[in-house]
Amino acid sequence: MFEKILVANRGEIAVRIIRTCRELGIRTVAVYSEADANSMHVQMADEAICIGPAPSSDSYLRVDRLISAAEVADVDAIHPGYGFLSEDAHFADVCESCNIRFIGPSSRAMNALLDKAASRALARKAGVPTPPGSDGVVENEAEALAAAKKIGYPVLIKAVAGGGGRGMRIAHNDISMMKGYHTARNEAEKAFGNSGVYIEKYFENPHHIEFQIIGDGRGNVVHLGERDCSIQRRHQKLIEESPSPLIENKFKDLRKKMGKAALRLAAEAQYNNAGTVEFIADDAGNFYFLEVNKRIQVEHPVTEEITGIDIVRLQIMIAMGEPLKLSQSDIEFRGHAIECRINAEDPADGFRPSPGRIEMYYAPGGLGVRVDSHAYAGYTIPPHYDSMIGKLITYGKDRREAIDRMARALNEYLITGIKTTIPFEQAILQDPDFRRGYYSTGFVEQLQRRGSQTG
Repeated sequence: MFEKILVANRGEIAVRIIRTCRELGIRTVAVYSEADANSMHVQMADEAICIGPAPSSDSYLRVDRLISAAEVADVDAIHPGYGFLSEDAHFADVCESCNIRFIGPSSRAMNALLDKAASRALARKAGVPTPPGSDGVVENEAEALAAAKKIGYPVLIKAVAGGGGRGMRIAHNDISMMKGYHTARNEAEKAFGNSGVYIEKYFENPHHIEFQIIGDGRGNVVHLGERDCSIQRRHQKLIEESPSPLIENKFKDLRKKMGKAALRLAAEAQYNNAGTVEFIADDAGNFYFLEVNKRIQVEHPVTEEITGIDIVRLQIMIAMGEPLKLSQSDIEFRGHAIECRINAEDPADGFRPSPGRIEMYYAPGGLGVRVDSHAYAGYTIPPHYDSMIGKLITYGKDRREAIDRMARALNEYLITGIKTTIPFEQAILQDPDFRRGYYSTGFVEQLQRRGSQTG
């Protein structure tokens, strides 16, 4: 058993990891920037070390400072959480070279899925359906235009690195193709330090469905079911749920097909630890591979609720060298779970970030309600990082009960002093189409248009 783990992250995921470590009797070390000195994860950990100024480039993204903190604290392992350096193969290599276990996939597995273009090639090798697209990165405008004409408009110009909608543009003709190509490259360079882009067929309003996978590096790999992440704004997820309404309502056999595809890809990559294989699906039941997220996901609690499996605990046990003691037949899916991301943003002002001091904070509770958050009354949200301040998860025996609990819990959630996305999520839960499970990735924009027309 590890004796001490350094959590190389902040916010709610740092708190989440510390909680599981405590249950396992493992001591924890928090790292923090100067802006996060009063953050909850700093207060909860057994030790805390400041690693630099507020900008993440001077703190949470500094490999040298993280390794120095780990060596000073004499830890056995580092858990990177999500974001920051969680998918950085170089960081994983440095950890191992310093005799510090990296709690995540090996650098070999990460390099096999180095970026979206490499992942597409591996998926094709594994027999996993991929959208029509370019053969890897397009190096110039002429190659981009040739690829778009071969695929057929509309197409998606996508950065090979990163995510969250950055470095991504839709093109419907040659003119928008040329403009979008340069815009996507510039945005990708600024966001990820990699200007590479590739071209892919664009599907109007598909369903975004992902599968949680866990492997032990010994050839044992399972999936923990799907999550539907189609409720998103500008490619940023707002609400996730499991099981997927599309699969439950229309295509029951899709779960088995997509699950097997995810496992084939994981086997091809010799994947270990936790990861997520993301797909899009259309209304005819066709599905296509998108990418692999080589880390724990923000929305992992949804899967934990319907399987009863602590994914962070599994990550730690696998990193210690324990074999996966689960087979696919051991995993049971019970009930329904929904997650709302609570962001410090003002939906009435174009989702403008709303950092500042939280005056009052009251989290909802009751049967089937879970809150993962680092927020509290008196906490000041810094402007330097992602705007998510918590996740509200509800569980029910079926989808209707989970939705009703979420509606009740959102009404109970009290946060004053800042603006949050709670009112917008309340509106989504009241929408008849959402309640029936009739939605795709275009749902939020459609809801906003209806609101502006009625307003």
